[in-house]
Amino acid sequence: MKILIADKLSATAVKNLEAFNIQVVMDPDLTAETIPGVISPYDILVVRSTKVSEETIEAGKKLSLIIRAGAGVNTIDLESASRLGIHVTNCPGKNTAAVAELAMGLLIAADRRIADCSADLRAGIWNKKLYSKAAGLKGRTLAIIGMGAIGQAIAVRAEAFGMNVAGWSRSLTPEKADELGIEFCATPLEAAAKADAITVHLAASANTKHFIGSEFFDAMKKDAIFINTSRGEIVDTGALKEAIKSKGIKAALDVYENEPAASSKEFSDRDLAAAITGTHHIGASTDEAAESIAAEVVRIVKLYKETGTPPNVVNLRTKVETDISLVVRHFNKVGVLAGVLDEIRTAGINIEEIQNSIFEGNKAAVCTIKLDDTPTDDLLSRISEAENIINVSVK
Repeated sequence: MKILIADKLSATAVKNLEAFNIQVVMDPDLTAETIPGVISPYDILVVRSTKVSEETIEAGKKLSLIIRAGAGVNTIDLESASRLGIHVTNCPGKNTAAVAELAMGLLIAADRRIADCSADLRAGIWNKKLYSKAAGLKGRTLAIIGMGAIGQAIAVRAEAFGMNVAGWSRSLTPEKADELGIEFCATPLEAAAKADAITVHLAASANTKHFIGSEFFDAMKKDAIFINTSRGEIVDTGALKEAIKSKGIKAALDVYENEPAASSKEFSDRDLAAAITGTHHIGASTDEAAESIAAEVVRIVKLYKETGTPPNVVNLRTKVETDISLVVRHFNKVGVLAGVLDEIRTAGINIEEIQNSIFEGNKAAVCTIKLDDTPTDDLLSRISEAENIINVSVK
């Protein structure tokens, strides 16, 4: 088994992977354009920010697993990976503390205008009167859009600052909000209207592109703070610029639409940069997060090597369309299941899922096979009469 790491990963993680008798190559200088030319010998590809294109996936003739050393998988062509039966996994929750810390830092920086204050000081400008004006955080309301692991971590930190916390998420219920000790918002617009500050923590998808747009900003209070450390494409940049101009929204961003690659030295949207408190998509970039993510990459590879099934897969079908299950109890002998599968194939029925469990003593097993069509009595009879079959039933 060979692994290509197309970004930086800790030396400890590389050493641990090599201990599994795996050949590991780490080349952080690879790009989305150059990976297709080198991917063909590798079974596993590990990336952080580097994009994985359809061209890379199709060039990976041996590729069976792509690991995103982070949470978001919007930089990976999931459709192409799914079409070619390649697992895509991620490392959810491993950068939670890092992103939550940065979001709180941006919240304070936006309220106290720390970036502008520092820039003036470095330029030799002393303007205490201007920078003494700030609302402060204690007693103000922070609305969190997206109450996953990061959103919940921010809620804990905001409460420690004496803030009132409200939240909206598709899966959030009033009962869950009570359990978290936050105020429940039925819609994003309700959250926007009541908040003095808003922080966004949604996954990037077709459904969340420009999720935060003009209507959302129109609902916000004047001079409110807006923070995004999730993904740039979730926010309509044009609408944000207008809200900054017309409503005095104080924006603090770590992510941007069409942001440059990690190796780039230029940020083209100077108008936006001049109007916000900004960082360089560094939310997950702490030593603690990097080591935690690296350890998860090692765990994923270990389980995949041992079982053939990696954890955290994001591109498997979540629901089997059929509820037809063929249950075959059989003696644990060579070729028994091969004969069953051959009969199903001859009948023109497709197998959707299959699971075979062996009982203690290694003498007998039960195989549950999800089918896309109901087996005929004749098919059931042929399977039942085969050697080493104990019982056949349809559930």
